[in-house]
Amino acid sequence: MTITALTPLEYFGALVAEDEGFALTEAAASVALDEQPRVDIQGVLSDIDALAARLKARLPADAGALQRLRLLNRFFFRELGFEGNVNDYYATANSYLHEVLRTRRGIPISLAVIYLEIAQQVGLTARGVSFPGHFLVKVRMPQGEVVIDPFSGQSLSREELEERLGPYKRSQGLTGDFEVPLGLFLQAATPREIVARLLRNLKEIHRSGDDWALLLAVQERLVLLLPDDAEERRDRGLALAELGNAAAAAEDLEHYVARVPKAEDRVAIEQRVAELRSAGRPRLH
Repeated sequence: MTITALTPLEYFGALVAEDEGFALTEAAASVALDEQPRVDIQGVLSDIDALAARLKARLPADAGALQRLRLLNRFFFRELGFEGNVNDYYATANSYLHEVLRTRRGIPISLAVIYLEIAQQVGLTARGVSFPGHFLVKVRMPQGEVVIDPFSGQSLSREELEERLGPYKRSQGLTGDFEVPLGLFLQAATPREIVARLLRNLKEIHRSGDDWALLLAVQERLVLLLPDDAEERRDRGLALAELGNAAAAAEDLEHYVARVPKAEDRVAIEQRVAELRSAGRPRLH
C-alpha cells in the first residue's frame, strides 16, 4: 500500500473545503508552509492548547464570563506578553502563527487567531471582526459585547470605535446622508474571511517586494479559499505571467474577463492576454 503525503497546498485545500467544521487555527498556521515548509503545524496547535490548559487550570469552576475574560486578558497580554510588532510591522513572520507564538509579537489578525482559540477553549464566545484597517475581536458578555484590540489588549468604547472608523467613512463617502451605523462594521467575520484577510496581508507584502514566487503561492491558496472570487484568479494570472507561465496566466486572465465583463481593467487585461498568447506561439522557420 502506497501512502502519498499531501502537498502544503493540498493540505490547506482539505482544511478549507467546507464551511462546516472549518479549522481556522490550523488553516491559519499552515499558511507559513509556503515560506517555511518544515513548520510542525500540529506542534503549533499543541502549543496553543497548552497555553489554554494553563489558563483553564486557574479558572474557578463557577467563573462567570466576565471573570473568564479578565483572567484571559491578564494572561494573554500581561503574563504571556502578546502584543503588536510595532518595530517590524510588515515582516512576514508576523503572519505566521508559530513565529507569533515564539516571539509574542504579531499583527492584529495573527494575534486575534491565537486569542480566539484560547478564548473558545476557556468557554468564552469570541469572534473576529474585520474592522476597516485593523482587525478586532469581540467577546459576548451577559451585558453585551466587549470589543478588544488584539494589537494592544485595549478594550474599546463606542466612542473610540467611532473615532477609529471616522477616516475610513469619510474616505468612502459614508457620512451625512449616507451615514452607516457602527454595528455594520462590527459584524463577526467567518473563519473563511479571517484566513482570506491573513493571506491578503501576505499578498501585499510579497507584491510590494516583487517576490513573485511567494506571491503565487499565496494566490494559489486564495483561489482555493475563494473559488468564486474572479479577482483572485486575475491576480494569480498576473503572478503566473511574471514567472513566465504564459499559458496558465492567459487562462486565468480569460476566466476573469468572462466572469467580470464590465471590469474597469478589462481592456488592459485583454491586451495582456493577447501578449501572453502571442508569446506562447511557436516561431515559424
